Amino acid sequence: MNRFAIHLLLLIAAVLSPAAVAYETDQFSGRLNDIADSTAALDERVNRSIAQAVADWSGPRDEKLVVDNIYYDIGGVHWVDRIERWAMSSGEVEHLQTSRFRSIYRGHPIWATRVAGLFGTGPTIKLNGVLIGSDKLGHFLSQGRKFWLRFRQSRDEAQAAEHSAYTERALFGQMTTGVYSNADLVANYEGYRFYRSLFEDDIVPGKPAVLAWDGGKWVIQGAFTWADFVNEYWDEALNVNHFDGLLYPHMKERLETFCPDYRTAPELYGMDLAAEDELQRRYGHLQLRDSSELRLDQLCTSGTDATTAAGAR
Repeated sequence: MNRFAIHLLLLIAAVLSPAAVAYETDQFSGRLNDIADSTAALDERVNRSIAQAVADWSGPRDEKLVVDNIYYDIGGVHWVDRIERWAMSSGEVEHLQTSRFRSIYRGHPIWATRVAGLFGTGPTIKLNGVLIGSDKLGHFLSQGRKFWLRFRQSRDEAQAAEHSAYTERALFGQMTTGVYSNADLVANYEGYRFYRSLFEDDIVPGKPAVLAWDGGKWVIQGAFTWADFVNEYWDEALNVNHFDGLLYPHMKERLETFCPDYRTAPELYGMDLAAEDELQRRYGHLQLRDSSELRLDQLCTSGTDATTAAGAR
């Protein structure tokens, strides 16, 4: 892609939404700073939405209407879902915020970072003990709903997953940012599983559906928890983004400067091998791209890291 095409795409992105928060996230910067886990607060917000979605129900069983009620309450058609806006402003949800002048994308040529360089990075929160970008809440609810709707038509997960991968390759992904987010695809898929788990037993292994249809109304028979869906592959420092050829060399050089942080607390930058093998099997049909060479437990033990560059962060 030549630079004229890149600049044109940037202009298109700006025109599409001048106020858009079309940002990437950064779970490398500030990782050594502990923040509170927000699972309980965000569990409560989703469970409240589920209860509202089925309250005073009239009419026949309609799973799509339940899903739409939840989506329009805490999801939304805007760039930033309502639950994400709430999480970013609520005192109940602690977050890490890295300015665009200090993020992993700062200082790179604009033709390499594109939109990611213009908008900076979104906040990081902790769910189920995992650091995730707040944008994953929107992927879970909004893109997960689209995944669920496609699955309802095709009954084929791999076919439904193809469109999710396409969005990461196209205008809202690598084409305009240089970033193909594996973690976005995981959050999309887990959102789809959430919507199925509202109505189907054992989508979350060993758990009944959250809702049951009984006597012409919905009955809540279980509680939602993010812990059933969030895992280490939502964390972009563990499930590292795939960067295109323009951005990759700049990102590799920048990530090497975090090696002193890795050596301070290596347990924060790696995964149990058995757990990772299970996640790779679970998500094998999502078209994730292997960028494991950029994860710090590999990058910083390769003998090529730029430890002396740490002061440049």
